[in-house]
Amino acid sequence: MAETKVSDILIPEVWQSYMLERTAEKSDLIRSGIVQPDPLMNILASRGGNQVDLPFFQDLSGNSEVLTDGASLTAQSISVDKDIARLQLRAKAWGSNELAYALAGSDPLEAIANLLAEWWNRDEQDLLIASLKGVFADNVANNSSDLVNDITVSSGDYDTDGTDDNLISSDAIIDTKVKLGDSMNKLTGIMIHSTPYSRLQKLNLIDFEPTNTQNIGFGTYLGHTLLVNDNMPTASEITTGTEYTTWLFGIGAVARGEGNTPVGAETDRDSLAGIDYLINRRHYILHPRGIRWDEGSITAAGGHAPNNTDLANAANWTRVYEKKNIRIAQLLTNG
Repeated sequence: MAETKVSDILIPEVWQSYMLERTAEKSDLIRSGIVQPDPLMNILASRGGNQVDLPFFQDLSGNSEVLTDGASLTAQSISVDKDIARLQLRAKAWGSNELAYALAGSDPLEAIANLLAEWWNRDEQDLLIASLKGVFADNVANNSSDLVNDITVSSGDYDTDGTDDNLISSDAIIDTKVKLGDSMNKLTGIMIHSTPYSRLQKLNLIDFEPTNTQNIGFGTYLGHTLLVNDNMPTASEITTGTEYTTWLFGIGAVARGEGNTPVGAETDRDSLAGIDYLINRRHYILHPRGIRWDEGSITAAGGHAPNNTDLANAANWTRVYEKKNIRIAQLLTNG
């Protein structure tokens, strides 16, 4: 009896569509509301080029004029600027006889899609984390940290010099929200490392009742959806102890678009080696709204798309929205 191959149980076109559907369905980023699928982004991600221009009108300014029969009104113009999103070009290949054997169950398409959906979700979260590292590095360098609340120990060692004031708390969260001033209520979600998250748990500050539709299993804090991820940036310094990054988000802070990939899924086989290959490619957009991609440098091989190191580079980002229209803020703590 001939052995079952991946190509025997997989129809690439069907699987590609199903896998993308499952990826969106299982995404913590989407279910929490932080990332918002955008039909327009889907269209733009399917066009040519590696960047997408997103023009927008800036807000109106100034005050009204008093009517008088002795003078005409002064007409004002409206300013235009543009955001720019970067098309992400990513791929992954798997190859093994064991993979084909493991996936040859009663519903192999679902088995493959379930495995890859979780993998792509983790990969998307890593890509977003890299992007936001760059976004906030730009904020520190060029916007006087006006979206960053840093309460870490500034000198000495946290173990000897730190206090509760350097740890996450309701005060720290509120002080971070107020970075957006009277637009603070736009921030409805929190992406956090498990260490500061555990402190909130010990303080009995987390509500595990599903009181809002964005609750994805980690509970809510002050009404904010919690998303826990240990890939959140940390910095270990001998003089200050560990620095933990927490991000506060608003609904749709990040736009997502899935482009059409010419060959999104395919299989191949090395008959002499007896190895089956499963290859998956994606062209998509995952863009923090209002932070323009200004491509200063691309170190990835070939330079066709940024890798995560490029995304974390402050030189590749510039804020173009008014601060109060940005739906992201950063909190730095020692735990």
